[in-house]
Amino acid sequence: MKNEENGDGKTRCKWAESDPLMRAYHDEEWGVPQRDSRALFELLMLEGFQAGLAWITVLRKRDAFRKAFKGFDPAKVARFTDAEIAKLLADEGIIRSPAKIEATIAGARIFQEMKKSGEDFGDWLWGILGGMPIQNTGPLVAQTPLAVEMSKALKKRGFKFVGPVIVYAFMQAAGMTNDHAAECFRRKAVSKLGH
Repeated sequence: MKNEENGDGKTRCKWAESDPLMRAYHDEEWGVPQRDSRALFELLMLEGFQAGLAWITVLRKRDAFRKAFKGFDPAKVARFTDAEIAKLLADEGIIRSPAKIEATIAGARIFQEMKKSGEDFGDWLWGILGGMPIQNTGPLVAQTPLAVEMSKALKKRGFKFVGPVIVYAFMQAAGMTNDHAAECFRRKAVSKLGH
């Protein structure tokens, strides 16, 4: 379906057509294979904050999240104190869920533990997929058996807000699976990335 509203004539995934911020996110980031461990940590944590909400809500607050969580640098977030948690809970720029804030700090500590033991977070996640992005040709689904497997692996490590639906959204966003619609102008370009 062509988006006539913005006048660029590009055919996009339908979910990205309603908002300029969503279009930019779709066109520049969504589905592009991401292998940087820090960036993957940020994305996974933001997907957790999105639980029960619309992604546009998180996207609109992303800059505030990045500022509040020190660029999602796991080494810094892992050292957050009670005073810093109180500051986060008072920050109107972010989603102020105590459970999600605690989960992000705990996730940073797990990330750091993995790093200390010589495990790279990004390599570990991509290893679950066999290292290569999946080119999905079927209908869009809320979760897949691989998302269930990754969810279980993350939960076993101690991560929170990593159910199969959240994990599948993360996999789509991080380019672990190419779920751009067949008619979407990004489908072909994204399929060439990450090999």
